[in-house]
Amino acid sequence: MAVRDEWAISCRDIAGRRREVTVFVSSDRVVLVAPPGEAAVLAPLDVGRLRAALRDAVVRVAQAGGEDEE
Repeated sequence: MAVRDEWAISCRDIAGRRREVTVFVSSDRVVLVAPPGEAAVLAPLDVGRLRAALRDAVVRVAQAGGEDEE
């Protein structure tokens, strides 16, 4: 199984154009990138995909030994 450090979730902006929300791991942090200057409108299935991507990213950070510094 390949290690995956980036996930893309389909969404639409407020005008209905296709966009993506991206989740990736950077060192010991999970980064969420929304469409620039836009709101991400997610369908119920895409919300589930976002949830799964965030969960997978947190697991990856934990495996790398990252800890919350706050």
